Amino acid sequence: MKKTLLRMKLPTISLCFLFFLSISCYGQIDQYNYQQELQGITDTWHTITLPDELFAQTNAQLSDVRIFGITSKDTVEAPYLLQQTTEKVNTNKVKFKQLNTASNSSGHYVTFEVPTKESINRIATNFQQTNFDWKIKLEGSQNQQEWFTILEDYRILSIKNQATNFQFTDLTFPDAKYRYYRIQIKSKEKPTLQTANLLKREVTPGSFRSHSIKNKTITENKKAKQTEIDIDLGMPVSVSHLKLDVQNKFDYYRPITIKALTDSLKTKEGTRYSYRTIANGTLHSMEARGFSFSPTVVQKLKVIIRNQDNQPLNISGISAKGYLHKLVARFTEPGNYLLVYGNKKARAPQYDIQRFVNNIPATTTELTLSKREKIDKSHLPETVVTKPLFENSIWLWGIMIFIILLLGGFTMSMLRKA
Repeated sequence: MKKTLLRMKLPTISLCFLFFLSISCYGQIDQYNYQQELQGITDTWHTITLPDELFAQTNAQLSDVRIFGITSKDTVEAPYLLQQTTEKVNTNKVKFKQLNTASNSSGHYVTFEVPTKESINRIATNFQQTNFDWKIKLEGSQNQQEWFTILEDYRILSIKNQATNFQFTDLTFPDAKYRYYRIQIKSKEKPTLQTANLLKREVTPGSFRSHSIKNKTITENKKAKQTEIDIDLGMPVSVSHLKLDVQNKFDYYRPITIKALTDSLKTKEGTRYSYRTIANGTLHSMEARGFSFSPTVVQKLKVIIRNQDNQPLNISGISAKGYLHKLVARFTEPGNYLLVYGNKKARAPQYDIQRFVNNIPATTTELTLSKREKIDKSHLPETVVTKPLFENSIWLWGIMIFIILLLGGFTMSMLRKA
């Protein structure tokens, strides 16, 4: 009899346990607001590129992103690594000898010898002078008899005063492989070269996503002698690069500040905006490469160009882009997997795969995402508000008076008996 009862109880206990487990797993998903189904899972490792729409619903650190899989038994959580497709820069110093310096009516010369067969594409120079604007000619030779031009009329510049300290003194050029390199500096003043480094710089380009600019407003603040540009990207996105297209053909050198809108407050005087500085730099005519900074989730930017006593620049266009954010995830069980997010109180997950990065395959297949859906929480129990027993205070006062009279009557009765 006991064995029969035990057999009957075991399936019941198992079913209850599985029901409780499923409720608790769905409860985990219910902590988030949005979900997107992952499609195309065929291997253990896959890559997921996060869409721009996700950044408006997550916190700045993306700590609330999870991957949940609903299997035939229960709900599992797939571990992932968050990666940004930044460019990789590898710079190697090349051994060299500085042979001699010389001067003639054409300029001043510095010659280097590279005893190895390594190629270079950059020469970093540092001069004793602090304020100069010189033109450079760079040549290469195998025997110091026949010289080939690498750079012609290349400009280097140094400005140092109380307001700024700016230097553009690195020579960059396509890969070159010569035994001898000669720098000609066209200057009336004899330059004093303090240090030089011959470098081979290898750059692996990163992957960017360009962001369309919904609206931009350019204002000239004559009192502050600065140009203020307000940029609206339409929605919060991850931005790490901003470029201004300047139409002016003359030389210019302007300090620049890039700020991100963090908060706004409506007052009687109007709306007050709070900004955080994300980049400082110099907008100059030497190189139009734009400004890079740490990835920042932002919708509105403010750019301030300090013109000082110069005429404002003609800004014809603005482009913004950001690194791609990708998840490299591991799937060990078959199931229906969802990318969920939208819980700004969630902490960043801690997965074992963070300690075994070298074991992750170099190439993985990328998954596609379905359209974003709001997670249905209608099955959750509604919050029941308990109403007070007596909503009218007159009833409460009446009961208190009755209790006081009743206690008083008992007290008088006991005193009489005593």
